[in-house]
This record gives sequence, structure tokens and C-alpha cells, in this order.
Amino acid sequence: MDVEIDFLPVGENSQSGDAIILRYGNLNGSRNEYSVVVIDAGFRETGEQVVRYLADNYQTDHVDLIVSTHPDNDHSAGILVLLEKISVGKIWMHKPWNHTANISELFKHHAVSDAGVERTIKKSLQTVKTIEQLAEKMGVAIVEPFTGLRDEQGGLLVLGPDEEFYKNELLPNFRCTPEPVDNSLAKIISDELRKFTDSIKEFVDEKWEIETLDHGGTTSAENNSSTILHLSVGEDHFLFTGDAGQPALERVIVLLDSYNYDYSKIKLKQVPHHGSHRNVNPLILDKLIGPKLPKEESEKVVKYVIVSVSKEENEKHPSKIVTNAYKRRGGPVYTTREGFKYYGSNNAPRRNAYGAVAPLPFFDKVEKHND
Repeated sequence: MDVEIDFLPVGENSQSGDAIILRYGNLNGSRNEYSVVVIDAGFRETGEQVVRYLADNYQTDHVDLIVSTHPDNDHSAGILVLLEKISVGKIWMHKPWNHTANISELFKHHAVSDAGVERTIKKSLQTVKTIEQLAEKMGVAIVEPFTGLRDEQGGLLVLGPDEEFYKNELLPNFRCTPEPVDNSLAKIISDELRKFTDSIKEFVDEKWEIETLDHGGTTSAENNSSTILHLSVGEDHFLFTGDAGQPALERVIVLLDSYNYDYSKIKLKQVPHHGSHRNVNPLILDKLIGPKLPKEESEKVVKYVIVSVSKEENEKHPSKIVTNAYKRRGGPVYTTREGFKYYGSNNAPRRNAYGAVAPLPFFDKVEKHND
């Protein structure tokens, strides 16, 4: 079995998004001997790009599986174009309005009802609701991706979120729901909103031996609801994280540890949420990437770390604190800022127009964040 993975550049300005295309199986065989998967499709205009890319590089107008990791438009809007223009076998997508039974009990103000919350969610998350409606019209099945779900080929596995975490802790903290009784995750929302106003005031020095990434970052409940995927192809493993934050990633680590998982098998990893400093911490990276290494040793490790970022530079994505932290652990970070990023296993069809690219360097000056 072999694999090809493409990270597409998403966003013409400073707003980032995600669009990943992969196929695995016997890539030199007939079409029914491998599976084509799209993980998110960026904005609507990105969907057009995905359709063209599938035709030009995968020679297909059929996708076996689309995964919508979470309801944000920078990940999901392009899926509508795929449904309109090519054939789709199945969609993995959460339908939050299906999890509102007894949800009113989780909110402080009991004047709300389960039905009222359901209506509000449908209205607020219009893109994914439209995906559901269009898929139903076209006869495309939608399955909600919770921990343990596998694709038909058996190589793609959902690590998170688990359904209990999604329904009881994440959904009540979505931006479109009332204030929950247990607002332990409410800070996630306020911090996510604050990201639009807390600009970076200054840069500080950072050395290889001194890491300034901390454990204080938080992100939205919607981001933490991201479907986290594990792909295994032979002895090589691949991890796709969407916009998952620290609580979501920590739950996945607990799950993997319970199976004595060998993290060194993960050959390629996606940096969550476009490299935001809010989504990872040193302990998470120690697990997923490995321990910090002396500089000369880190350059000998063969790992691939890819982050999806916008074409234009911006001060948040990717955070230099984060890319430095990956690099210290032998995980040099490659970005989509300059264009497509491609990974192909040994026997994957060759692409003559593609060549080696350089990862981001280690930065001696990094952002000083206010949170």
C-alpha cells in the first residue's frame, strides 16, 4: 500500500483555512484499488481549486470520503462545491442539532428549550446544515465521526472527539448556544473572541535551549470539536488535527497511551489551527512529536510537519513560538504559504514538477503574547 497527501494553500489574504487531499491503497492499480479522501475544503473558492486538483493530479471526479472536521467556514464552505461538481461516496460530519435532547438542562437560564437550541444551532451553522441538505438531496450518506469510526478501507481512524465530550462539554459552549451551567469551558469562547483584539505588542528573544511556549492557550469549543484523524498505511502513520485545541489533543493522547501506542510511527503530522500558539503546549508536543533534542541531533530525524496558512503574512499564523517548538523536537515545519505541499510514499506515482522544499528556520525572535 502507498499514499499521497496534498495540503492545498487556502486563503488569498491573511485569513487561513484547510484543504487536504489524500489517496491510499494500490496507487498504481485501478481506481477501485485505492481510496480518495478530502479532509476539509476551505472556503467556497477553495472548493473549485480542489475539484481542479483532483482532476489534474488524481485523474478522478469521484471522492470516496469527505471529512468536515468542524463547522467553521474556512474548513467547510468548499465542501458545497464538491457536492455540486463531482460525485461523493460518503461524508463524515458532525450534526450538532442532532445532540440537543435534554441539552437545555446544561444551561443556566432554563427558559431555553431543547427545540429552541436546535433551531438556533441550525440557523447559526448554516454552511454545515446546507451540506446536510444537499447531501440528502444527492443521496450521499453522512456519518458523524466520533472516536473509533473507521473508513471502509480500514486505514483511516477517528481518534476524537468522543461523543460524550462532544455533547456534554463542547456543544454547550458553542458560540451559538446560551451560557452553560458548568462554564468551565466558557473561557475557551472568550479567549477565542479576544484573539481579534489582542495584537502582539513586541517580540522577545528565544534560544534553542529556552522554550517560551506555555500551557495557557485556549481555543473555541468549535475548534476543539474538530475530528482528529489517524491514517495508517503499512508501517507509516499520519495524524490530521483540524483546529483541535489542548483539551481535545490531550484526550487523544490518553486514548493512544491506553493502547501503548508508538508515537514514533507517525511520519507526517498536521499542525493544528494554522500554527496558533493556543492549540498546543510542550507536553502535547513531547508526546506527539517527541522530546526536545540537541540542535545537531534534531536535524537527523526524518519527520514531516505541515501547517496550512494563508498566502499573506500575518502575525499569528504560524506562531514562531510553535514552529520553534516543533523544530526542537525534530519536527521541521513546512507551510502552504508558498504553495502546495505534497508527500508521497516510495511507490507512489512520481510528479515530475514537484521538488524538495525548505522548512521554516529556527527563529531567534518570537512573538510575546498577551495571554
